[in-house]
Amino acid sequence: MIFDKPTRRSDCPISFSLDVLGDSWSLLIIRDIVFAGKKTFGEFLVSDEAIARNILANRLSRLETMGIITKKPHPSDKRKDIYQLTEAGLDVIPILLELSAWGAKHEPETVHAQAWLTHARMEKDSLILLIRETVKKGGSVFIGSESVLSKLEQLHESN
Repeated sequence: MIFDKPTRRSDCPISFSLDVLGDSWSLLIIRDIVFAGKKTFGEFLVSDEAIARNILANRLSRLETMGIITKKPHPSDKRKDIYQLTEAGLDVIPILLELSAWGAKHEPETVHAQAWLTHARMEKDSLILLIRETVKKGGSVFIGSESVLSKLEQLHESN
């Protein structure tokens, strides 16, 4: 996929990745889609990190321009838009899992938020595929009856 990007600082893949995803707000928006099932401007706005409206609007626009998310009208409320991850956005899921694991390892107060991974009892590639497919269908890791967490609990109960 070719991203619509003004100029590159270098041909380094890490530099390019940071140009697209390097600000914390962009990763937190993607996190909210993946882990909390958030889809609208208003839902992103009430996240714990308290992003300012203008910053949120800017990051959503940038993520859309970069091909990480898509925006379409809300099916029942035409005043709202729905944001979803593209294939390129879904490819960020393993990065989020690694950042989450790193944060839990180095910041003890966040370890409880990472505890669900220890209960997954699933190889990493299978877990990433499950998260990816769930998010593609409009679900999330933690929220809803079809969440990844619910599926993992069902799987654990049947074993």
